Amino acid sequence: MAEAVPITKNTRQGAVEYAELGEGPAVLCLHGAMGGYDQSLLLGRTIGDAGYRYIGVSRPGYLGTPMKSGKTAERQAELCAALLDEIGVETALLMAVSGGGPCALNFALRHGERCRGLVLVSTCGRKVDTSIPFSFKLMSKLIRIPALARGIEKKASGDPNGAASRSIPDPELRERTLSDPEAGPLFRELLASTSHRMADRMPGTLNDIAITRKSDYALEDISAPTLIVHGTADSMVPFDVHARTLASRIPGAELLAIDGGEHVAIFTHREQVRERVGAFLRDCSA
Repeated sequence: MAEAVPITKNTRQGAVEYAELGEGPAVLCLHGAMGGYDQSLLLGRTIGDAGYRYIGVSRPGYLGTPMKSGKTAERQAELCAALLDEIGVETALLMAVSGGGPCALNFALRHGERCRGLVLVSTCGRKVDTSIPFSFKLMSKLIRIPALARGIEKKASGDPNGAASRSIPDPELRERTLSDPEAGPLFRELLASTSHRMADRMPGTLNDIAITRKSDYALEDISAPTLIVHGTADSMVPFDVHARTLASRIPGAELLAIDGGEHVAIFTHREQVRERVGAFLRDCSA
């Protein structure tokens, strides 16, 4: 697959970096923490089907999109709407993972007539009050030093099993995922991108953490068809707290619970997720 080349558009809401893959009905893809347009597109490639136009954005504070383009989830939703206007897209499905959830939820609330459907993967359904690990706080400071940032990236690329162990603690499941001919390369790509240009991904990540500490939206007012995909063993965004909140409060929402799945269940259980997401996309595009 040819590499997607990012483009920066100056919209009425500010500058936004994005890239596209494929042709067909538009699917706006929103990455999570330590992400960017590359991980937005990776989301679509991992659980989406062929026959769609995947539009992957870098949300504010990530890679080429400045923080001033949208520090709140509400402003980020408006930025997405402005981007769709700039590229001539009237309606779109939205696919969001983890920290991209608040932006997607706000888009559905503020632009319901343009939202053909929502796929929420491992996203927050209410305020997050879990403590931030000390290791993350330390890393956020170390990556400001270029030599140390390069060292972290080199270590991650040289030891994919070690890097993967933080996301998939079960050794058997981790080995099965890494050795899978399709899911393995996709998951390795996620690991590699997370440690590449870390300093350009950290401002948005810290902002996302702040957003999730105060997120509380009128989920009952969402009218778009919604599919929630969440691992039951997700330790970062606990299933019982967040997935069940989204499923119970969004009218008509469907919950695909991945038994034993962690935060990266779309890789460890890719075929199960992809089958259901593909059917959902087809239903919303009919």
